[in-house]
Amino acid sequence: MPGQTISEKILSAKSGRNARAGDVVVCEVDCALGTDGSTPMALDYFDAMGGQRVFDPQRIVFALDHYAPPQSTATTRLHDRMRRFAALHGIALWEVGEGIGHQLIVESGRAAPGRLVVGADSHAVTYGALNAFATGIGSSDLAAILIGGKIWLKVPESIRVTLTGDRPPGVYAKDVALALARELGADGAAYQALEFSGEVLPGKALDSLDLDDRLVLCNMAVEMGAKNGIFPADGGVAPDADARYAREVAIALDRLEPLVALPHQVDRVAAIADTRGTPVQMVYLGTCTGGRTRDFHEARDVLKAGGGVAPGVQLVVTPASRAVLETLARDGTLADFIAMGAVIGTPGCGSCCGTCGAIPGDGVNVISTANRNFKGRMGNGSAAIYLASPASCAAAAVRGAITDPREIGA
Repeated sequence: MPGQTISEKILSAKSGRNARAGDVVVCEVDCALGTDGSTPMALDYFDAMGGQRVFDPQRIVFALDHYAPPQSTATTRLHDRMRRFAALHGIALWEVGEGIGHQLIVESGRAAPGRLVVGADSHAVTYGALNAFATGIGSSDLAAILIGGKIWLKVPESIRVTLTGDRPPGVYAKDVALALARELGADGAAYQALEFSGEVLPGKALDSLDLDDRLVLCNMAVEMGAKNGIFPADGGVAPDADARYAREVAIALDRLEPLVALPHQVDRVAAIADTRGTPVQMVYLGTCTGGRTRDFHEARDVLKAGGGVAPGVQLVVTPASRAVLETLARDGTLADFIAMGAVIGTPGCGSCCGTCGAIPGDGVNVISTANRNFKGRMGNGSAAIYLASPASCAAAAVRGAITDPREIGA
């Protein structure tokens, strides 16, 4: 029998059986996240299923992040319902302003090598950066986990993604993710695992991607239809040498250039050079893809090198967590953004899905560090959303148009 992939090994451990691609297994969940976008419905299911108590509150956490702050009294009531349920059952809850649940799962150490961590939000795939099997689930699945602590999963086939070479200046993890989206397409990895690997040479490819880089790549895995994205880790779960893969894809990092996803599809990817000069009226820095400290540092450096924000451009800055906000405040980055006229949002999902934060106006071109650019994604169907790295977004803010960040100093 052939060896196992990382995903097969983790699901074998969590189900207590020799799990192979295509098998349906029932697994013990190490941690489950519920957001304010999914938990209220999960609580309806909990009641409908006859739930009386939570199986293990230590394995559950709630986050008030999609409506932060709430935009209506109806949303406030949903928050209050989550607060009451969490208090009754002893569940940890991250309040409005603490940040995006996905970022907080990482910051709190709830995701770790070999764990099964799920979230009732599609971008729970982010935690695979830490060698965990991480995937999004539905509200009914979350309710079942609340009651029984388990979930059924079909073991995904794995696509081996081999990264080679060194990234040139001006190329970032977001560019690598967009290159992969261009290669696979929006559904090219449907219900498959993206297992990242690299050259077995010191200092090459995989070793050059730190945790922040890996978080971006795993976060974007779902944009290609993947069930999960996962990286190996020192002392963690590794694939067997003879593991079986559905296919293999290679991305040569040293051949990449700054990229941008064009409206309204994540896999509609072009070189920044080919879209240079496209007017931009709003620049969004934040989200679970591009709202970490280093993302803001990269954007700030380009903005300062270019002399600040161009007239007619709205710059919106939304840190992924309170810890990120506090770091930016301590090191002067927040003051720099304020001096440039940026709108500073409450840590959380912000404008990303159009449920709170700044909403673009009619006909506005937005360039964002987010993961999705579907029509209407940010709350206005007449706006056009482009996706790029923090440096490329900052370059657009400087020039008022899509610009190669290398022209400014990235």
